[in-house]
Amino acid sequence: MKIEFRLIAAVVIAVVLVSPAVTEAARSRPLDEDAALALLERTLKHDRVYDKRISWDCISFGTEETTDAYFGFVVCEIHNAKCDGAPETSPAIDRYRVYRHSGKIEQWQATDDTWQPYKPGQNK
Repeated sequence: MKIEFRLIAAVVIAVVLVSPAVTEAARSRPLDEDAALALLERTLKHDRVYDKRISWDCISFGTEETTDAYFGFVVCEIHNAKCDGAPETSPAIDRYRVYRHSGKIEQWQATDDTWQPYKPGQNK
């Protein structure tokens, strides 16, 4: 029993110590546009940001800006027979930046025209 406990404890400690190193190694290469968009979508879905506002089938993502530091994405409403709305429009819901090297996400705040760190609890 003591040997099993020690083995489990050793594995847990190893995972805790190795996880940050693995995460850092994964970020050693900058994100490309597809990886940055996938990270953004995965994060927003995980945090259920739009679940109470709009169906995921009724939003689209577009790239607005590409720099050496980040990708700028816009989230727009899809207007069609399934999603309602005027089909000739697709209003922007939100804008995000995903930084290539860190994977950090920022969200544009229209109220004061600034970019703020993405905070999942405040975006629902």
